[in-house]
Amino acid sequence: KNIMIRLKKDMETIKVENTGNIVGTINKEIILTPEEMLDKAYMFNRIIVPAGSSIKEHAHQPDAEIYYILEGEVCVTDNGKEAILHSGDVVFTGNGDTHSIKNIGTTDAVFLAVILK
Repeated sequence: KNIMIRLKKDMETIKVENTGNIVGTINKEIILTPEEMLDKAYMFNRIIVPAGSSIKEHAHQPDAEIYYILEGEVCVTDNGKEAILHSGDVVFTGNGDTHSIKNIGTTDAVFLAVILK
């Protein structure tokens, strides 16, 4: 039986700056690793995107990704179509589709990012 509890204070945060798909800076708080999720998903992170920073448009094939917005105002693309999202909004991308996200507000944007196998 796999039972796991992790306290926020024990979660690792990684700063990613101007590399790969990142414009500006993001902070990735690793909630669970793939191994801890029994390899059912690639990623379960809380992402903090400062004002003006973004994750460039990218595709998901054969995996899929969910962005669940917790705080802030972001502009997302879904196959090139733009939408403004706020707390409680969600975007799902898979089957080779593309998405991006940019913080267009004046405070940090925060969202949960889950990449499914």
